[in-house]
Amino acid sequence: MEDINRIKLVLVERKKTGKWLAEQLGKNPSTVSKWCSNVAQPDLATLVKIASLLNVNIQELINHTEK
Repeated sequence: MEDINRIKLVLVERKKTGKWLAEQLGKNPSTVSKWCSNVAQPDLATLVKIASLLNVNIQELINHTEK
């Protein structure tokens, strides 16, 4: 499966954990883990919240592939 988001990488860059993100969003840590491993994807509203919490532009959370 193609990596669609970069949440895991941005968390590492910001020295934050998936558990921290789950607590901030009020989500189950296993849900955040699925996002970090690209097994599942957060909805757009959640992605906006993640970008805000990590103080990044939402585009930094999305992998761009040039074709």
